[in-house]
Amino acid sequence: MNNYRRLLSLASLAGLTSFLVLGAARPAHAMHIMEGFLPPLWAGVWWAVFLPVLIIGGRRISQITRNHPELKLMLALAGAFTFVLSALKIPSVTGSCSHPTGIGLGAILFGPLTMVVMGAVVLLFQALLLAHGGLTTLGANGVSMAIVGSLAAYYIYHGVFAATKKQRLAVFFSASLSNLLTYVITSLQLALAFPVGGFGPALLKFLGIFAITQVPLAVSEGLLTVVVWNWLQTYNRPELEILSRGVANQSSN
Repeated sequence: MNNYRRLLSLASLAGLTSFLVLGAARPAHAMHIMEGFLPPLWAGVWWAVFLPVLIIGGRRISQITRNHPELKLMLALAGAFTFVLSALKIPSVTGSCSHPTGIGLGAILFGPLTMVVMGAVVLLFQALLLAHGGLTTLGANGVSMAIVGSLAAYYIYHGVFAATKKQRLAVFFSASLSNLLTYVITSLQLALAFPVGGFGPALLKFLGIFAITQVPLAVSEGLLTVVVWNWLQTYNRPELEILSRGVANQSSN
């Protein structure tokens, strides 16, 4: 009965998140680098960086689902959470727009390599269904959000938790700072591709466009992630105990 209730609870949340996205889906031109915006050389460079990590992550996620099938629904929830948050379009006072990433929760639960795959799936569906990002720029967006965002979230969580022993504080900083670092890397990518006036001035320009909006947005994402974490602690403690033993981050034999 307890297992049934946990499955029903997870399924309900996943269904709600899917409804929120599909019910309000419309083209969004947010901070994912849009289709065709990067020069072909830089689009290829970021794809070359992204693909090897994606392949390694695919092996890791296959290992997790094979050895622990009971975690599949939790993995789907992490992907849905990322999809919902990163699909939101938040207008910026600078005339552009920003969005949360949602990558922190899954990175904390399953490790960064697993979330590289989930992030790639999310970015692919957003590019195809929401005109959010693009296929040629998926490599660049994958590096900034799925690789850097996941790595930052994972190591910030463990670093803050080791220093403070306060789990919710670690979750908050993990989600917030991984959001900010995703935008720092995206700004870096744009400055490398379009170094108008020099790389340094271009980087400051791109950072300035989104910084005003992104800081409060990152804080909001951190708070929301803590709320979801509390929900998981209440309804999915057995799955969290499995993950706490590090099964999601063990290397393949």
